[in-house]
Amino acid sequence: MSYYQPEPKYEHGDPPRIGIILANLGTPDAPNKKSVKKYLGQFLMDKRVVEIPRFIWCWILHCIILVFRPSASAKKYQQIWTKQGSPLLVNASKQATLLQKQLMKDFKEPIEVSLGMSYGNPSMKNAFEILKNKNCTKIILLPLYPQYAASSSASAMDSLWRVLLRSRNVPAIRTIRNYHDHPAYINALKESVINFWKVNGRPTKLVMSFHGIPKRSLMQGDPYHCECHKTGRLLAESLGLMSEEYLVCFQSRFGKAEWLKPYFADTIKKLGIEKEKNIHVICPGFSSDCLETLEEINMEGKAIFKEHGGGKYQYIPALNDNPIWIKSMSEILRSHLGGWVDDQWSKTKEKKSTLATKKQYEKINKNI
Repeated sequence: MSYYQPEPKYEHGDPPRIGIILANLGTPDAPNKKSVKKYLGQFLMDKRVVEIPRFIWCWILHCIILVFRPSASAKKYQQIWTKQGSPLLVNASKQATLLQKQLMKDFKEPIEVSLGMSYGNPSMKNAFEILKNKNCTKIILLPLYPQYAASSSASAMDSLWRVLLRSRNVPAIRTIRNYHDHPAYINALKESVINFWKVNGRPTKLVMSFHGIPKRSLMQGDPYHCECHKTGRLLAESLGLMSEEYLVCFQSRFGKAEWLKPYFADTIKKLGIEKEKNIHVICPGFSSDCLETLEEINMEGKAIFKEHGGGKYQYIPALNDNPIWIKSMSEILRSHLGGWVDDQWSKTKEKKSTLATKKQYEKINKNI
């Protein structure tokens, strides 16, 4: 048996295509203990996510975490699960479909889009194979993480590299490392906030909460912390906010080690104690709403704030399938498609190239 995966059927003259892989974290297949345990096992065994030595971590993971955590996590997933399935997967699937349509408007040359998750389904392998079957000889990986972190962006890259290791005919690959300060991304955030304020009014404080990472990662050179703060500053500037009108914090602390501060839960508690009248919370590091935003931020955060005397609390949804975000993704991709997209492409031009290739093949084949 060959080490490499079988290549898709190919005929000389098949037009080459450009492919885009939208990459996200992943989600359990169902909101039950079995599915959550499988998903967490994949996620927490990634060395990018947990850097504890394997011989120690495997014991902790399989004897403690995967024994107790799946049931509790499953209950949380059940609170936010929709009729269509996991919110993250539903939103990401819509993004892929809408981006495909947007690229058709913005570029003459056909560009294919596929969705791949670092963990769970649809897998990165599945996303790659879909594009290979469409004869995509050039592929851009777009991790849906605006701010680069080794545990998210690099993990998505690793998922693709593992697939490429088993591929005989490797396409040209480009990766988008980050877009935390891209004007199109900042503008999409700004417009989503403004549109929310038009309906719900302005808050007394805008809380920007980003996913947390261990402080140790920052000390070892991960740029995530700096990129989150730059996003926060640029968004505040675009909204015309004064320094006292917004703050940046970090959520989803895991384990006992120190993580990036200030912690979201502590921040919300403090604002409640201070009797803050009206806060809005936004998560600029999430392109799609998921367990963290819908349960931890919108439910747990609100409960903490109210419990400690806070006033009005509202969550500003992630960009999801917002048309301005779909357009922004296309703009972000444009700067990475240089030299790949043919601005003079046409069906007639492609047909001529296809016929020329077929004729050349037939001529060469006669002499073999």
